[in-house]
Amino acid sequence: MYLVVGLGNPGVKYLKNLHNLGFMTVELVAEKMGVPFNKKGFKGIYGEKIINGEKTLFLKPQTFMNLSGESVAETVSFFKIPPEKVLVVYDDLDIPIGSLRIRPSGSAGTHNGMRNIVERLGSQNFPRVRIGTKPEGEYNIIDYVLSDVKKEDEPRFKISVGKAALAVEEFIGGSKIDQIMQKYNG
Repeated sequence: MYLVVGLGNPGVKYLKNLHNLGFMTVELVAEKMGVPFNKKGFKGIYGEKIINGEKTLFLKPQTFMNLSGESVAETVSFFKIPPEKVLVVYDDLDIPIGSLRIRPSGSAGTHNGMRNIVERLGSQNFPRVRIGTKPEGEYNIIDYVLSDVKKEDEPRFKISVGKAALAVEEFIGGSKIDQIMQKYNG
């Protein structure tokens, strides 16, 4: 069984925010695979489908970003999903716009949503897809991540979200994380 988690904030107000790139990616994959987000539970909304013989859940926590771990931990616990089958997709200020960083495990870095997931799972040994959002110049972190994608940056984010979605598809298709890293990191 696979769990694909997209991080973001619930509500129309946040729909196009940089902090919702995880939601955007998971929605893109789910739509392509014909999986509606039609279930509520585990402090989130989710959809499920058998893909390549494996039950796969697509989850969007509805706890707001900084408490994402509550939703992820409840889902992992209920379905008894092993960490190596949990993939978290999120925005990352430490990576340049347009770049992806896929890793099999690691620290939460500066991301509060990931910090809460690591804390609630009691482990950092799960794969993740990080979508770069690092702007040039100085900025206020909260104002920046809660701002909408700028018009001039839309093409680069559309490409990076598209590549992140392809990486997710390969992950749930059974590809090894190191193969996915070699293909999409950069």
